[in-house]
Amino acid sequence: MKTCAIIPAYNEEEHIGKVVSETLAHVDAVLVVDDGSSDDTAFIARKADAIVITHKPNLGKGVSLRDGLDWAAANDFCAAVTLDADGQHLPGEIPRFLEAAADADMVVGNRMADVEFMPFVRLQTNRFMSWLVSRMARTHIPDTQCGFRLIKPAAWKKLEVQSRNFDFESEMLIAAGRAGMKITSVPITTIYGDEVSKINPVKDTIRFAKMVWRLW
Repeated sequence: MKTCAIIPAYNEEEHIGKVVSETLAHVDAVLVVDDGSSDDTAFIARKADAIVITHKPNLGKGVSLRDGLDWAAANDFCAAVTLDADGQHLPGEIPRFLEAAADADMVVGNRMADVEFMPFVRLQTNRFMSWLVSRMARTHIPDTQCGFRLIKPAAWKKLEVQSRNFDFESEMLIAAGRAGMKITSVPITTIYGDEVSKINPVKDTIRFAKMVWRLW
């Protein structure tokens, strides 16, 4: 199965080289979508043998994922794995997604089986949003907020997703579930280190609420 990885990145020069190198051990190609970084993210990603698309200015994570999935579809990849650029996701766990993809359109990482080190506020937020998105998608998804995923480009081409920021990932699950696509999950490890969340607590909460209102 011809597989690529899509890594949205914004000012991740410290981590991107290692993430790309480790990811390339498990896929045929890595695409980094540099979303308007002001540092050397794009340069380091290319040096690590990633293909790079650059946005100027910053357009949002949703736009980066959309561009990456469009690229994967245009280049005839059978599966696209998405993961974060900050080192929170372990590329060594990609084979779990590839194995599960044999019988699914989308595979979502699940961090909820081991939440000992997950910050309390994040844990409660994830639980609520996973319940809400699962209800709207009409299928149970244990961890809807996890960005470590596999999407088949053939399925992506059938979806209509309007969101442009962090709410994009939730809307994609809702659209896929309502379309009757098979969504499954695999357990993953999440590393909490020196990463800084790019989520704006106020703006992104408002965007999520508007998305829910629009699709309810």
